[in-house]
Amino acid sequence: MRLAALVDSREHVCCRYRLRAFEPFLNASGYQITYFADPGSWTGRIGIARQLGEFDAVILQRRLPAYWESWLLRRHARRLVFDLDDAVWLRDSFSRKGFESRKRTNRFGLLMPRLDHYAAGNDYLSEACLKAKAPRGTIIPTCVDVEKYPAARHEGLKSMLAWIGSSSTLQGIEAMRPLWERLGKEIPNLVMKVICDRFPKFEHLPVIEIPWSEATERNELASADIGISWIPDDRWSRGKCGLKVLQSMAAGLPVVANRVGVHPEMITPGETGFLADTPDEWAWAIRTLAGDANLRRSMGQKAREVVRQKYSVERGAAEWLKVLDSLA
Repeated sequence: MRLAALVDSREHVCCRYRLRAFEPFLNASGYQITYFADPGSWTGRIGIARQLGEFDAVILQRRLPAYWESWLLRRHARRLVFDLDDAVWLRDSFSRKGFESRKRTNRFGLLMPRLDHYAAGNDYLSEACLKAKAPRGTIIPTCVDVEKYPAARHEGLKSMLAWIGSSSTLQGIEAMRPLWERLGKEIPNLVMKVICDRFPKFEHLPVIEIPWSEATERNELASADIGISWIPDDRWSRGKCGLKVLQSMAAGLPVVANRVGVHPEMITPGETGFLADTPDEWAWAIRTLAGDANLRRSMGQKAREVVRQKYSVERGAAEWLKVLDSLA
C-alpha cells in the first residue's frame, strides 16, 4: 500500500515523531510512505494534489487547507487521513490576536467531514474532531523511542533542571520568571539547562545554553537531573501532546510540570515526578528532588518504563497499522 504524507517538512518535529518514527514498522507491514513537503505556494500545492491519485491513502499532517485545496485533496485522494498534535483551529497561547481565528475554525470545519479518518494526539483533540463532524478517528499519542536515550546517572554536584523546546514555547518559561528566580535563590547549586534556539536570562538562576540539535538532544537531557514543563492553562495548551515530558522521562529524569493538558496523564506524582501549580508546590517538588539523587534515579527509572509501556514507537506504529488496515 502506497501512502502520501503531506507535511510541513521531513525535519519538522511533528513529522519526525508522528510519522517517520513509525516508518520501519509500516514498511515491514507493506506500507511505503512518500513525503511531500509543503511548497508554500498554491501552484505547488495543485501540482502535488494532482499526484495523489497514484497513492492508496493520503495523510495530511496538521495543515488546514483552504476550501479549494480541501476540495482538490478530496477529489484526488482515495483515502484521506488527518494527523494533528495541536489545537490547530486556534491561535497559540501567546498570539497577540487572541485564540479565536475565523479562518482556522472555518477550514477545520470544512475539512473534518471530508476525512476518512483522523489521528489525534490526545482526547481533547479527538473530541474537537468529532464535534466538527469527522466520521471516525483514533487517538495516537506522540511516541518516543526510549532505547535511543541514555539513562541519566544523577551524579553531578549541581542540581540541573532541563527544559527542551522551541523559541515559541519558551515564552511559557519566560512568563514564569518570578518562579525561576525564587527557586534560584532558595535552592543551592540549582541551574537550568535550556535546549533551544533561544535562551532566557535570569538574575538568580544560572542558565546553561545548549543550541538544539537532533544529534545531541538526547545526551543533553540525560546529563541533567530534573525535567520541567510549564504550559498556560488554556484551550491551546490542552491540545499539546507532552513531547517535552516524554523526552525527559525517556532520558531517565523525574519531571515536574503543572496540572494542564496531558501532564496529569503522563506524570504519576511521587513515582515519576510531581505535579505543581503554585510557587510553593514547585519549590517543594524541586527542593525534594534536588536534595535526593537516589530518589531522582528511582523516579527516572520508573519514568523510562512508563514511556516504554504507554508511549513507545512500537505501540504507536501498531495503532497506525490498525488505521491503515481499516482503510485498505
